[in-house]
Amino acid sequence: MTPTHGADMPPKTKLGILISGRGSNMKAIYHAIQEGDMHASIAVVISDNPQSEGLDWAKNEGLQTYAIGRESYAKKSAFETAICEKLQSHQVQWVVLAGYMRLVGKTLLSPYHNRMVNIHPSLLPAFPGLHAQAQALRYGVKVSGCSVHFVDASMDGGPIIAQEAVHVLPDDTEESLSHRILAVEHRLLPTVLKVICSPPVFSPSS
Repeated sequence: MTPTHGADMPPKTKLGILISGRGSNMKAIYHAIQEGDMHASIAVVISDNPQSEGLDWAKNEGLQTYAIGRESYAKKSAFETAICEKLQSHQVQWVVLAGYMRLVGKTLLSPYHNRMVNIHPSLLPAFPGLHAQAQALRYGVKVSGCSVHFVDASMDGGPIIAQEAVHVLPDDTEESLSHRILAVEHRLLPTVLKVICSPPVFSPSS
């Protein structure tokens, strides 16, 4: 076995990122790539919200973007087929849900089985779904956090890859807790993707 040298490095892993809003986790991934911390490229950014702030940001950074609104399709399967076609046309290898606010169906899941990850603002399996931070405060937990997990057909129920805890402070509001969790998300998701996208350290000797 001999070490893999620069000239022998495999192509960068092509990521497809799905967003619905401001895309702050997408930006964290982008900056990690720009800083050389991840052997990956963002092949395409897709939003189900044509007014997404994150979509505008991605366009301004020169990334390939598409707005695919659910309301334009009579069936969820047709909507997800349209997303799949864009992902596949850009040869996406891994799909990252970075603030994508829809439950993924089998049409989108099937071609990316075990190659789709999500970031969620709670220590799953606690508090799946929307407003996880508000759920945590209502329940009175002392520790919350975020989770990166594989996506399956359930609501934030796929196998967990990594988690990081965030302490809940006595005077926390949904906004303040969300802000601190989000800062951890911006670190945890790129860290997980760095491992996923890492090229092999060794290659067979010739």
